[in-house]
Amino acid sequence: MDRVRILVLGGTSFLGRAATLAAVGRGHDVTCAARGVSGAPAAGASFVATDRDQEYGLAEVAARRWDAVVDVARQPRHVARAVRDLAPVTGHYVFVSTVNVYAGWPGGSDDESSTRVAPLRGDWTGPGAYAAAKVACEDLVTAAFAPPRVTLVRPALIGGPGDVSGRSGYWPWRFAHPTGPRVLVPDVPAQPCQILDVRDLADWLVAICERRLAGAFNAAGVQTTVQKTLGLSRRVAGGGAAPLPASSSWLLDHGVIPWLGPRSLPLWLGDDLQPAITSCGPAVAAGLRRRPLRVTLADALTYELGRVDPPPHGAGLTDAEERELIAALLGTGTPGRGVGTPWIPPLSLM
Repeated sequence: MDRVRILVLGGTSFLGRAATLAAVGRGHDVTCAARGVSGAPAAGASFVATDRDQEYGLAEVAARRWDAVVDVARQPRHVARAVRDLAPVTGHYVFVSTVNVYAGWPGGSDDESSTRVAPLRGDWTGPGAYAAAKVACEDLVTAAFAPPRVTLVRPALIGGPGDVSGRSGYWPWRFAHPTGPRVLVPDVPAQPCQILDVRDLADWLVAICERRLAGAFNAAGVQTTVQKTLGLSRRVAGGGAAPLPASSSWLLDHGVIPWLGPRSLPLWLGDDLQPAITSCGPAVAAGLRRRPLRVTLADALTYELGRVDPPPHGAGLTDAEERELIAALLGTGTPGRGVGTPWIPPLSLM
C-alpha cells in the first residue's frame, strides 16, 4: 500500500485522535493541525499549531500538498476557510458530518439521498443549530471539491474510549460504582440502540483516504436494544447491582432529562424523540467493520476509570441524585406510579 499524506484538522481528541492513531498505525504520513489545547497528537504524527478562528490560521499547512484531509468541524466559517485554502493542494477531502442532517431524523427517512434540513446561515452558536451547521459545512465542501474528491460521512452515536460525553461510558461505570443494590435505569428495554466504536469509524476514515472512496455514507453501530446494552454494561462492570426500571413519565416528572447533560440518563430518548434506527448498508459494503459492543463498553469503562474527573460529566446522574431518585421511586412504587417490571438481563444478552 502506498504511503498517504493525511492532514487531520484537529487530531488531538476523540475521533480526530483515533483517526490519527489509525493512520499512523497503517504507516501513513500524518499531520495534525490544531490549537493543541485538547491534548497532544498521537505518537508518530507531526503537529502544526493552528487557530481556525484566524482568517488564515491554516496558512502553514496550506503551503504543503496533501493526499487527503480529514475534517470534523462543526463551525461553517472554519470549513469555509479550510476548503478555500486547502482545495488547491488536496487530493481528497473527508468531512465527518452527522446523521442529524436528515430532515426526517429521527424516525424518518435517513438513507443517504434523503432530504436534509436547511443549512445554517451564519455561525454555529449552540446545540440547537448543530444539524443545520453540519449541512452548511457539507455544502461548503461539495462546492469546493468535485464529487470524486469528496466523502461525507454521517455517523450516528459514536462511543468507546475517549468519549467525554459519557453516553457510552456512564452505564458500565455506574454498574461498576452502584450507590446500592440497584441501579436506576429507564424502563425502555426494547428501545433501539446503536453505538459505533470510535476506533472502527477511525479505521474506516483512513481506508477512505487510502482508497479515495467518494460519496455520502451513514455510519452507525450494529442495531441492538437498551436492555441488551445495559446487560452488557453490567457484565463488563462485573458488579452485582440489579437494574431498577423507572418509567419515562416518572423520570421526566422527577427532573431527569434524556440522552445528555446534567441529571440525565444516557441512551434514553424520553417521550419527545422517536426511536430511530440508522441504516448504513452502503458503509458496511464499502468496508466499515464494527467490533462487538461488549468490547466497546469494556474499553469505555477502562477509559472512565482512568479519568481525573469521574462520571457523570457530560451525561448521567451523580451518586446523590441517584440515591435521591431511587428512594423516591421505591417510596412511590405502587402499580402505575413509576416502577417498571423488574428485569435482569439474562446471560444470553450479557
